[in-house]
Amino acid sequence: MSTASDESTTGTEGAASQMAGGDPRLDKLVRRLPPRMGDTVTYLLKPSSRWVRIPSGALLVVGGVFSFLPVLGVWMLPLGLALLAEDVPALRSSRSKVLDWVERKKPGWLDPSAAKHDQS
Repeated sequence: MSTASDESTTGTEGAASQMAGGDPRLDKLVRRLPPRMGDTVTYLLKPSSRWVRIPSGALLVVGGVFSFLPVLGVWMLPLGLALLAEDVPALRSSRSKVLDWVERKKPGWLDPSAAKHDQS
């Protein structure tokens, strides 16, 4: 009986952690995004979306570099790098370090109840 319950809990946790490259902190940050953008990022983080994620991440990085133009912004750069980190091992370690910093310095960003209070 305990193996069945272990499999069911591991299965749901495995699916959630697989969604964001195995890092639940990234999942928490994605949940704080506005619904439309959060759904898009969740789709891009799925393993089956690799061929959409890589060009999207590259375009976001390029848009972040050209942030001095009116429509583009600096926000594009970290999002593009986070998407590319799913497929580039060298960026994955940097993303982990950034998420460690966020966890230490800005723990409210990872609190799911804080997103509801920020919108008021």
